[in-house]
Amino acid sequence: MEIARSYGISRFQVARYLDEARALGIVHIDVRFPSTATDLDPARLASSLGVEHVRITPTGQDDRATRDAMARGAAAELASTAFPGATVGISWSRTLDLAAQHVTSLPPCDVVQLTGALPVPGSGNSLELIQGLGRHDGVRTWPLWAPLVVENKQTADSLRRQPEIADTLRKADTLDAAVVAVGAWMPGLSTVWNRVDNRLRLESARAGAVAECSGRLLDASGNPVDSELDERVLAVTVAQLQHTPKVVAVAQGAARAEAVRAVLAAGFVTTLLIDEELAIALSGTAGRDPEAAAKR
Repeated sequence: MEIARSYGISRFQVARYLDEARALGIVHIDVRFPSTATDLDPARLASSLGVEHVRITPTGQDDRATRDAMARGAAAELASTAFPGATVGISWSRTLDLAAQHVTSLPPCDVVQLTGALPVPGSGNSLELIQGLGRHDGVRTWPLWAPLVVENKQTADSLRRQPEIADTLRKADTLDAAVVAVGAWMPGLSTVWNRVDNRLRLESARAGAVAECSGRLLDASGNPVDSELDERVLAVTVAQLQHTPKVVAVAQGAARAEAVRAVLAAGFVTTLLIDEELAIALSGTAGRDPEAAAKR
């Protein structure tokens, strides 16, 4: 109405012009948190969360823009953790799949696939990701020739005995660095969620699962959740990640804040790569005094 009065036209004309401008990409309307990552100190947030480093990437106008920014950040972290002769592990997510495409060079090193293949419509999978990184000169890959989630424990045990799969899973014992993705144990926030039936989803949730990392479920205190899923997953274990000197964890969106805190409580993350939205959500609870919070 104010614009209409200023230009001497009707508010209906203004609405029509705005619709046209949005259609042409001139105008964008989006809802954001009142704070921005520019108000956050990554070093202070890292100290509050108990990790060595926090990297914050912009939250874009849509999910695709946010994921691309995070993928570029993840590619930079992957390149920086690798050194000649290193053993570097990488799990799979849509962000990490895109990150592999942004890696322009790697030193001669071993790259280990940390999770079995989990095809997602419209995206790649962990096997394609590892093969893409293997195209760099001097890089030797250790693919995991199996699905991430199989039908039952017997099938998983049989696959683990296959020499090629066993060698890759053992290779995760000697990782120098790893890059993993963090999911929340709820619909739309974990790619594994859709690969299991509703019974297992609910049983895992009742057992305390709030986070999923490389197919492994964690409770709010960072403890592995004892569930049927753990027996059916072919992937790096929490214990193996805890023995890895450098672990970069990638997560996006405020809805994953509780999951990120759970993964941090597990004690294996050294660098946390997150978007602005998640950084703001984490800054609202990071570093609180538990006793003071209880009194409040």
